Amino acid sequence: MNVLIVYAHPEPLSLNGSIKNFTVERLEAAGHSVQVSDLYAMQWKSALDADDSLDGAATERFDAALDSKRAFDGGRQSADIALEQQKLMWADTVILQFPMWWFSMPAILKGWVERVYAHGFAYGVGEHSDRRWGDRYGEGNLTGKRAMLIVTTGGWESHYSARGINGPIDDILFPIQHGILYYPGFEVLPPFVVYRTSRVDEARFDTLREELGRRLDTLATTAPIAFRPQNGGDYDIPQLTLRDDVAPGRTGFAAHRKA
Repeated sequence: MNVLIVYAHPEPLSLNGSIKNFTVERLEAAGHSVQVSDLYAMQWKSALDADDSLDGAATERFDAALDSKRAFDGGRQSADIALEQQKLMWADTVILQFPMWWFSMPAILKGWVERVYAHGFAYGVGEHSDRRWGDRYGEGNLTGKRAMLIVTTGGWESHYSARGINGPIDDILFPIQHGILYYPGFEVLPPFVVYRTSRVDEARFDTLREELGRRLDTLATTAPIAFRPQNGGDYDIPQLTLRDDVAPGRTGFAAHRKA
């Protein structure tokens, strides 16, 4: 299996650095091919702008979507974007690894998504009509691939429980797992979350390695999160709201997962 790790932490000697190194070692020992996009080491450019096209903006007014589409369709994207897209197409499984900062991913990783997910590559794909609204949410160019988050956070697990002060971890990660990964077609595996990072000593790290190792050993067989496919019949199109008879009485993020 080909595995791409998109890694976002500025300190190689951090807990995240150790987790990333273990992940690479475990996967390679199992015979998988691994590539790592270490965004800080790469000095990844985060800002989406006209420089992402070799031709610059098409007009005096930069249009993020239209200029992205023009560059992608014409093979005129900047080299760093094109290379990351090639890695995504190479990969059978993609792992996004990052510390949770302010309830989301670090800005450098968000910038990777914004620039690499070009119009025509990750969005703006497929037929848009009163019958279909594009190939997305379970369809798209990345269909057939798997993805998983490895996330660290300083908070306690209880802080991210169903009634925890920070909100349920599944809700916090929903925009990433459903909106960034499921949207272009990935099958999304349950996340691996490390809580209370400041309290990880050698003994706990050994336990984490055992737990993560089991998850890595089953990347190909773990059941994905049961998100509802957009064009699978559960949604009215083009309104893209759940039909009245689907999950009646359920609202919010949880309604978009099959029970």
